[in-house]
Amino acid sequence: MTPPDDFDPPVGTPETLEPGLRRIVAPNPSPMTYRGTNTYLLGTRALAVIDPGPQNDAHLSAILAAVGPDQHISHVIVTHTHVDHSPLAGSLARACGAPLLSFGDATAGRSEVMQELAQSGMMGGGEGIDIHFTPDLTVADGELIEGDSWQLEALHTPGHIGNHLCLAWGDACFTADHVMGWASSLVSPPDGDLTDFMSSCARLSARDWRVFYPGHGAQIDKPSDRLEWLVTHRLRREAEIISALKSGPTTAQTLAQAIYTQTPTALLGAATRNVLAHLIDLTGKSIVTPTETLHEDVEFRLIQPD
Repeated sequence: MTPPDDFDPPVGTPETLEPGLRRIVAPNPSPMTYRGTNTYLLGTRALAVIDPGPQNDAHLSAILAAVGPDQHISHVIVTHTHVDHSPLAGSLARACGAPLLSFGDATAGRSEVMQELAQSGMMGGGEGIDIHFTPDLTVADGELIEGDSWQLEALHTPGHIGNHLCLAWGDACFTADHVMGWASSLVSPPDGDLTDFMSSCARLSARDWRVFYPGHGAQIDKPSDRLEWLVTHRLRREAEIISALKSGPTTAQTLAQAIYTQTPTALLGAATRNVLAHLIDLTGKSIVTPTETLHEDVEFRLIQPD
Protein backbone atom coordinates (compact mmCIF):
# COMPACT_ATOMS: atom_id res chain seq x y z
CA MET A 1 0.00 0.00 0.00
CA THR A 2 1.37 3.41 -0.96
CA PRO A 3 1.54 5.91 1.94
CA PRO A 4 -0.78 8.92 1.59
CA ASP A 5 1.19 11.90 0.34
CA ASP A 6 -0.92 14.35 2.32
CA PHE A 7 0.15 13.04 5.73
CA ASP A 8 3.06 15.29 6.61
CA PRO A 9 2.38 16.69 10.11
CA PRO A 10 4.68 19.16 11.86
CA VAL A 11 7.08 17.16 14.01
CA GLY A 12 6.99 18.03 17.71
CA THR A 13 3.89 20.22 17.45
CA PRO A 14 0.61 19.18 19.15
CA GLU A 15 -2.29 18.83 16.74
CA THR A 16 -5.91 18.53 17.92
CA LEU A 17 -7.61 15.54 16.30
CA GLU A 18 -10.93 15.85 18.13
CA PRO A 19 -12.03 17.35 21.45
CA GLY A 20 -9.85 15.95 24.21
CA LEU A 21 -7.30 14.34 21.89
CA ARG A 22 -4.01 15.66 20.52
CA ARG A 23 -1.16 14.04 18.60
CA ILE A 24 2.55 14.85 18.63
CA VAL A 25 4.73 13.14 16.02
CA ALA A 26 8.19 12.14 17.24
CA PRO A 27 11.31 13.05 15.24
CA ASN A 28 12.10 9.47 14.21
CA PRO A 29 11.07 9.05 10.55
CA SER A 30 12.32 5.89 8.84
CA PRO A 31 11.18 3.17 6.44
CA MET A 32 9.76 1.34 9.48
CA THR A 33 8.12 4.32 11.23
CA TYR A 34 6.94 6.47 8.28
CA ARG A 35 6.83 10.13 9.44
CA GLY A 36 7.58 9.10 13.02
CA THR A 37 5.86 7.66 16.08
CA ASN A 38 2.47 9.13 16.99
CA THR A 39 2.31 10.14 20.65
CA TYR A 40 -1.24 10.83 21.82
CA LEU A 41 -2.36 13.13 24.66
CA LEU A 42 -5.82 12.18 25.85
CA GLY A 43 -7.95 14.27 28.24
CA THR A 44 -8.59 17.86 29.21
CA ARG A 45 -7.11 18.19 32.70
CA ALA A 46 -5.54 14.93 33.87
CA LEU A 47 -3.90 13.61 30.71
CA ALA A 48 -2.98 10.16 29.51
CA VAL A 49 0.09 10.02 27.28
CA ILE A 50 -0.09 7.04 24.95
CA ASP A 51 3.22 5.82 23.48
CA PRO A 52 5.81 8.45 24.46
CA GLY A 53 8.07 7.07 21.73
CA PRO A 54 11.83 6.73 21.36
CA GLN A 55 14.37 8.07 23.82
CA ASN A 56 14.69 11.63 22.52
CA ASP A 57 15.16 14.78 24.58
CA ALA A 58 13.43 17.02 22.04
CA HIS A 59 10.34 14.81 22.02
CA LEU A 60 10.27 14.69 25.81
CA SER A 61 10.38 18.48 25.87
CA ALA A 62 7.59 18.67 23.27
CA ILE A 63 5.32 16.41 25.34
CA LEU A 64 5.94 18.34 28.56
CA ALA A 65 5.45 21.68 26.77
CA ALA A 66 2.03 20.50 25.55
CA VAL A 67 0.79 20.19 29.13
CA GLY A 68 -1.11 23.38 29.95
CA PRO A 69 -0.93 25.29 33.27
CA ASP A 70 -4.23 23.72 34.40
CA GLN A 71 -3.25 20.24 33.25
CA HIS A 72 -1.05 17.40 34.44
CA ILE A 73 -0.10 13.95 33.18
CA SER A 74 -1.84 11.29 35.26
CA HIS A 75 -1.03 8.17 33.20
CA VAL A 76 1.77 7.10 30.86
CA ILE A 77 0.59 4.17 28.72
CA VAL A 78 2.72 2.04 26.41
CA THR A 79 1.01 -0.11 23.79
CA HIS A 80 4.04 -2.34 23.18
CA THR A 81 7.77 -2.53 23.71
CA HIS A 82 9.34 -1.75 20.36
CA VAL A 83 12.08 0.88 20.58
CA ASP A 84 10.08 3.45 18.65
CA HIS A 85 7.25 3.35 21.22
CA SER A 86 8.42 2.67 24.77
CA PRO A 87 11.95 3.90 25.68
CA LEU A 88 10.92 7.49 26.50
CA ALA A 89 8.12 6.30 28.80
CA GLY A 90 10.33 5.91 31.86
CA SER A 91 11.83 9.38 31.51
CA LEU A 92 8.39 10.92 31.04
CA ALA A 93 6.88 9.05 33.97
CA ARG A 94 9.71 10.22 36.25
CA ALA A 95 9.43 13.80 35.01
CA CYS A 96 5.71 14.05 35.73
CA GLY A 97 5.33 11.58 38.61
CA ALA A 98 2.75 9.46 36.80
CA PRO A 99 2.58 5.66 36.78
CA LEU A 100 3.74 3.75 33.71
CA LEU A 101 1.23 1.19 32.43
CA SER A 102 1.50 -1.61 29.86
CA PHE A 103 0.53 -5.23 29.31
CA GLY A 104 3.94 -6.30 30.56
CA ASP A 105 7.63 -6.46 29.80
CA ALA A 106 9.25 -7.26 26.47
CA THR A 107 8.44 -10.99 26.61
CA ALA A 108 4.91 -10.79 28.02
CA GLY A 109 2.17 -12.31 25.92
CA ARG A 110 4.34 -14.54 23.75
CA SER A 111 2.56 -17.61 22.44
CA GLU A 112 3.85 -21.03 23.48
CA VAL A 113 5.28 -21.63 20.01
CA MET A 114 7.17 -18.35 20.01
CA GLN A 115 8.40 -18.87 23.54
CA GLU A 116 9.92 -22.18 22.46
CA LEU A 117 11.57 -20.48 19.48
CA ALA A 118 13.02 -17.77 21.70
CA GLN A 119 14.37 -20.36 24.12
CA SER A 120 16.01 -22.18 21.20
CA GLY A 121 18.03 -19.06 20.45
CA MET A 122 16.02 -17.47 17.65
CA MET A 123 16.35 -13.69 17.82
CA GLY A 124 13.84 -11.10 16.68
CA GLY A 125 14.49 -9.07 13.56
CA GLY A 126 13.32 -5.82 12.03
CA GLU A 127 12.12 -3.52 14.78
CA GLY A 128 14.23 -3.41 17.93
CA ILE A 129 12.88 -4.61 21.26
CA ASP A 130 13.06 -2.49 24.41
CA ILE A 131 14.34 -5.36 26.54
CA HIS A 132 14.86 -3.19 29.63
CA PHE A 133 11.27 -1.91 29.77
CA THR A 134 9.44 -2.49 33.05
CA PRO A 135 5.99 -1.01 33.78
CA ASP A 136 4.87 0.26 37.17
CA LEU A 137 1.47 -1.33 36.63
CA THR A 138 0.44 -4.14 34.30
CA VAL A 139 -2.89 -3.93 32.50
CA ALA A 140 -4.92 -7.07 31.85
CA ASP A 141 -7.02 -7.76 28.78
CA GLY A 142 -10.40 -6.05 29.21
CA GLU A 143 -9.23 -3.88 32.08
CA LEU A 144 -10.49 -0.28 32.20
CA ILE A 145 -8.01 2.56 32.62
CA GLU A 146 -9.82 5.63 33.89
CA GLY A 147 -8.97 9.32 34.13
CA ASP A 148 -11.04 12.29 35.19
CA SER A 149 -12.53 12.86 31.71
CA TRP A 150 -11.73 9.67 29.80
CA GLN A 151 -11.85 5.89 29.95
CA LEU A 152 -9.83 3.37 27.97
CA GLU A 153 -10.49 -0.35 27.59
CA ALA A 154 -7.33 -2.42 27.18
CA LEU A 155 -7.56 -4.96 24.38
CA HIS A 156 -4.72 -7.47 24.28
CA THR A 157 -3.97 -7.81 20.57
CA PRO A 158 -0.83 -9.93 20.19
CA GLY A 159 0.62 -10.55 16.76
CA HIS A 160 2.90 -7.63 15.92
CA ILE A 161 4.44 -8.44 19.31
CA GLY A 162 3.13 -10.52 22.19
CA ASN A 163 2.55 -7.64 24.61
CA HIS A 164 0.67 -5.44 22.13
CA LEU A 165 -2.37 -3.53 23.36
CA CYS A 166 -5.02 -1.66 21.46
CA LEU A 167 -6.92 0.88 23.54
CA ALA A 168 -10.65 1.41 22.99
CA TRP A 169 -11.89 4.95 23.68
CA GLY A 170 -15.61 4.64 23.13
CA ASP A 171 -16.04 3.97 19.41
CA ALA A 172 -12.48 5.09 18.67
CA CYS A 173 -9.47 2.84 19.06
CA PHE A 174 -5.75 3.50 19.45
CA THR A 175 -4.44 0.63 17.34
CA ALA A 176 -0.69 1.29 17.71
CA ASP A 177 1.15 -0.96 15.23
CA HIS A 178 -1.53 -3.60 14.79
CA VAL A 179 -3.51 -1.52 12.29
CA MET A 180 -1.82 1.33 10.45
CA GLY A 181 -3.00 3.32 7.46
CA TRP A 182 0.29 3.55 5.59
CA ALA A 183 1.53 -0.05 5.62
CA SER A 184 0.80 -3.51 6.94
CA SER A 185 2.36 -4.48 10.26
CA LEU A 186 5.65 -6.30 10.54
CA VAL A 187 5.26 -9.71 12.16
CA SER A 188 8.72 -10.94 13.13
CA PRO A 189 9.16 -14.19 15.10
CA PRO A 190 9.70 -14.90 17.91
CA ASP A 191 8.24 -11.60 19.12
CA GLY A 192 5.65 -11.49 16.33
CA ASP A 193 3.16 -14.30 15.76
CA LEU A 194 0.99 -14.36 12.63
CA THR A 195 -1.53 -16.80 14.10
CA ASP A 196 -2.10 -14.36 16.96
CA PHE A 197 -2.11 -11.41 14.53
CA MET A 198 -4.99 -12.84 12.51
CA SER A 199 -6.93 -13.66 15.68
CA SER A 200 -6.46 -10.09 16.88
CA CYS A 201 -7.72 -8.77 13.53
CA ALA A 202 -10.83 -10.91 13.94
CA ARG A 203 -11.34 -9.56 17.45
CA LEU A 204 -11.16 -5.95 16.29
CA SER A 205 -13.42 -6.71 13.32
CA ALA A 206 -16.16 -7.91 15.66
CA ARG A 207 -16.75 -4.36 16.93
CA ASP A 208 -18.18 -1.30 15.24
CA TRP A 209 -15.51 1.41 15.22
CA ARG A 210 -15.77 5.04 14.15
CA VAL A 211 -12.05 5.73 13.78
CA PHE A 212 -8.63 4.18 14.40
CA TYR A 213 -5.70 6.21 15.68
CA PRO A 214 -2.57 4.25 14.71
CA GLY A 215 0.99 4.35 16.01
CA HIS A 216 2.24 5.72 12.67
CA GLY A 217 0.51 7.65 9.93
CA ALA A 218 -2.85 9.36 9.65
CA GLN A 219 -6.06 8.38 11.39
CA ILE A 220 -8.10 5.65 9.70
CA ASP A 221 -11.64 6.82 9.03
CA LYS A 222 -12.88 3.50 7.61
CA PRO A 223 -11.68 0.97 10.19
CA SER A 224 -13.63 -2.01 8.88
CA ASP A 225 -12.29 -1.49 5.35
CA ARG A 226 -8.75 -1.29 6.65
CA LEU A 227 -9.10 -4.47 8.69
CA GLU A 228 -10.53 -6.26 5.67
CA TRP A 229 -7.56 -5.11 3.61
CA LEU A 230 -5.11 -6.37 6.24
CA VAL A 231 -6.68 -9.82 6.37
CA THR A 232 -6.94 -10.05 2.57
CA HIS A 233 -3.31 -8.93 2.23
CA ARG A 234 -2.14 -11.68 4.59
CA LEU A 235 -4.22 -14.35 2.87
CA ARG A 236 -2.79 -13.27 -0.48
CA ARG A 237 0.75 -13.60 0.88
CA GLU A 238 -0.13 -17.04 2.23
CA ALA A 239 -1.36 -18.13 -1.18
CA GLU A 240 1.82 -16.83 -2.84
CA ILE A 241 3.98 -18.77 -0.38
CA ILE A 242 2.04 -22.00 -0.88
CA SER A 243 2.25 -21.58 -4.65
CA ALA A 244 6.02 -21.01 -4.52
CA LEU A 245 6.54 -24.08 -2.34
CA LYS A 246 4.98 -26.27 -5.02
CA SER A 247 8.34 -26.01 -6.80
CA GLY A 248 10.04 -27.69 -3.85
CA PRO A 249 11.38 -27.00 -0.35
CA THR A 250 13.02 -23.64 0.24
CA THR A 251 13.80 -21.04 2.91
CA ALA A 252 11.98 -17.93 4.07
CA GLN A 253 14.73 -15.76 2.60
CA THR A 254 14.47 -17.32 -0.85
CA LEU A 255 10.69 -17.03 -0.77
CA ALA A 256 10.89 -13.36 0.24
CA GLN A 257 13.23 -12.59 -2.65
CA ALA A 258 10.83 -14.27 -5.06
CA ILE A 259 7.64 -12.72 -3.69
CA TYR A 260 8.67 -9.21 -2.59
CA THR A 261 10.01 -8.20 -5.99
CA GLN A 262 9.15 -4.49 -5.56
CA THR A 263 10.60 -4.21 -2.06
CA PRO A 264 13.80 -2.16 -1.57
CA THR A 265 16.84 -4.27 -0.71
CA ALA A 266 17.10 -2.58 2.70
CA LEU A 267 13.67 -3.94 3.66
CA LEU A 268 14.15 -7.52 2.44
CA GLY A 269 15.22 -8.57 5.93
CA ALA A 270 11.86 -7.47 7.33
CA ALA A 271 10.11 -9.16 4.41
CA THR A 272 11.93 -12.39 5.22
CA ARG A 273 10.70 -12.20 8.81
CA ASN A 274 7.14 -11.74 7.55
CA VAL A 275 7.49 -14.81 5.33
CA LEU A 276 8.92 -16.79 8.24
CA ALA A 277 5.88 -15.79 10.30
CA HIS A 278 3.62 -17.14 7.55
CA LEU A 279 5.59 -20.40 7.37
CA ILE A 280 5.30 -20.92 11.13
CA ASP A 281 1.56 -20.21 10.92
CA LEU A 282 1.22 -22.67 8.03
CA THR A 283 3.17 -25.23 10.06
CA GLY A 284 0.61 -24.86 12.83
CA LYS A 285 -2.14 -25.46 10.25
CA SER A 286 -0.35 -28.64 9.04
CA ILE A 287 0.01 -27.20 5.53
CA VAL A 288 3.82 -27.00 5.53
CA THR A 289 6.55 -28.49 7.67
CA PRO A 290 10.20 -27.60 8.27
CA THR A 291 12.65 -30.14 6.89
CA GLU A 292 14.56 -30.15 10.17
CA THR A 293 14.32 -28.54 13.61
CA LEU A 294 12.73 -25.13 13.24
CA HIS A 295 15.20 -22.25 12.96
CA GLU A 296 15.57 -19.05 10.91
CA ASP A 297 17.28 -20.61 7.88
CA VAL A 298 15.48 -23.94 7.72
CA GLU A 299 13.81 -25.09 4.50
CA PHE A 300 10.06 -25.67 4.50
CA ARG A 301 8.08 -28.02 2.27
CA LEU A 302 4.43 -28.55 1.53
CA ILE A 303 2.97 -31.53 3.37
CA GLN A 304 0.65 -32.47 0.50
CA PRO A 305 1.89 -30.76 -2.67
CA ASP A 306 -0.39 -30.86 -5.71
